[in-house]
Amino acid sequence: MNTPAVIYSDDQAAAFDSVADMLRHAGVDLEDSLLMPPPGGKDQVMAVTGKAGSGKTLLLAELYKALQAAGVEIVSGDYESRKRKDKRTLAILAPTNKAASVLRLRGVPATTIHRILYTPVYDPEYEHIAEWLAGNGDRPVIEGMNEVSLDRAFAFYANNKSIPGALAAAGLRGSDFITGWKRREEPLDIGFVDESSMLDDKQFEDLKEIFPTLLLFGDPAQLAPVGQSGTMVFEKLPAARVLNLSRIHRQQADNPILDLAHALADPELTFEQFERMIEAASKTDDRVVWGQRVEVDLMARSPVLVWRNATRIRLINAFRAVHGAPEDALLEGEPLICDGIELPLKHRKKRLDLEARGLIKGAQVIYLGNGRKPGFSRLHVMGAEDPQISAASIVKIEKPDEEEPFIPFAARMGATFLHGAAVTIHKAQGSQWDTVQVFAPDLYAAARMGRSEAGQPLWKRLAYVAITRAQERLIWVVRNRLSKPTGMLQVDDLRATRVAPLSLAVQTEEEI
Repeated sequence: MNTPAVIYSDDQAAAFDSVADMLRHAGVDLEDSLLMPPPGGKDQVMAVTGKAGSGKTLLLAELYKALQAAGVEIVSGDYESRKRKDKRTLAILAPTNKAASVLRLRGVPATTIHRILYTPVYDPEYEHIAEWLAGNGDRPVIEGMNEVSLDRAFAFYANNKSIPGALAAAGLRGSDFITGWKRREEPLDIGFVDESSMLDDKQFEDLKEIFPTLLLFGDPAQLAPVGQSGTMVFEKLPAARVLNLSRIHRQQADNPILDLAHALADPELTFEQFERMIEAASKTDDRVVWGQRVEVDLMARSPVLVWRNATRIRLINAFRAVHGAPEDALLEGEPLICDGIELPLKHRKKRLDLEARGLIKGAQVIYLGNGRKPGFSRLHVMGAEDPQISAASIVKIEKPDEEEPFIPFAARMGATFLHGAAVTIHKAQGSQWDTVQVFAPDLYAAARMGRSEAGQPLWKRLAYVAITRAQERLIWVVRNRLSKPTGMLQVDDLRATRVAPLSLAVQTEEEI
C-alpha cells in the first residue's frame, strides 16, 4: 500500500525549504539526495517553533526521512558504527526518555541527549553482528549462535532498526553487547532536538560542541527551564534563524484538548471563563472530563500534574495511604522520579552507565521490588529502550509539614528518587501520557496570585503545558478528593522484559 504524500501548509513548506538550505551548506542536498564533503566554516543553529498542533513533529519526521533517503546515517542511542570519512550522521534527541519514546512511537528513532553525549564501548564479538545488521559487514559466524538466531535478529532489525531488540530476538541482551560508556570524543554532523524549550544553557553549549549543524524544535508557549529567567535557548537566536509555524493543524475530527490549549492565547480570558469552557467541552466530548476527584488508579503510571510542591506531597501521601503502603517500605508498582545520582568522582563510570541507560534526573520509573543486595532496587525506566535495571537506590518520601523526607531504605550511594504519583507541571514538560489529570485548584491559586512569566499570566502558561501533556484524554480535577483504588498496584505487564543488572553502588567499606 502506498503512503499518501504529505501536503505541507505554507509555513511548513517554507520551513522545510529553509532547513534544506541550511543542510545544503552542511553538505547534504535533500533535493537530489546527494552527500557532499562539508565545506566547514561557521557552525549553524536554527529553530522551528510553534504551539501544540502546528506540525513541528510532522516536519521533524519528514526531514528525518529525507536525510535517511539521502544516505545520512542515523545514530541512535543503542549503536553507532565505526567512523568513516565519507559517512554523514544525524542524531534525533529529546531531553527525557518519555519525550524520546513519543517520537519513537511515530517511527522516528529518537534517543535522549544524555545517551548521545556518551558513546558505548562494545563487546568485539557482538560488534560483528551489529555491523552486519547495519549493512556495514558480512554475515558473522558467532560461537554459540546458530543460523536461526541470526535470521531472527535480521528479521527484527529489518522492521524495528533496534540493535538491542535484534540481539534480544537472537537470545542476547543489550547489556551483553554494550560493556560500558565513555564521554563522546568525536563530533557528529547534524542534530535534531525536540522539546528544546526544556534545554538549559549548559545543555545547549554541550550540543553545539557535538553538532556543527543543529536544528531545534520547540514550543515558545511552554515553561522555560528553572533558572533561565523565563527565556528559552531558541529565543536568543537571531530572528532570521527562527522559523515559526503559526497554522494549527487539526485531526479529521477537531481535538477539544488542543482547542482548550489554544484558547489560552486570548489575553482577555479569565480563569473562571476558561473553566466554563472546560465544563462545556466535557458535556460534548468524552476526551475532556470535568473531574470531581483525583482518580487514584491512574496515578501509578500517569502522575497528577500540580503547581505547588505542598500539593504534590499531599497527593503522594494520600496515594500511599489508600494503597496501605507501609512507612518503612515501598510497594511493588509504586511510581518514582529520579532526582539525580549521588556518586563520588571515582565512580564516574558507574554514573555514565546509569545515565546512558536512561536513569537521568527527571526519569520516571516504576519500582519492581528489592534487588539482591541491601539498598538495591529493581526498576522499570518508563520510555527507555532497554527499560529494566537493578541499581542502588536512595528513596525519599516527603511528608507534609516536615522539612526532612522520610527514607524507607537507602544504599550508601546511588540513584536518588522522589515519589512519582504526582509531579509539578514544570517537571512534566517533555512527557506525554494517554490520560492526564490536572489539579485545577492549584492553577486557581496561581491565577489569584496574579503572577506573570515572560509577559504572560503564569496560570495560563501552567495550564497550557499541563493540557498539552494529554494525548487522548484530559481530566480537569476541580475538587480536593481522592478515589479509592479498584485493586492492588500491578507490575505484571512490566515484567515481560528481563532485568539487566547494573553494578552501581559498592558495598564494602574498603571500596568506599
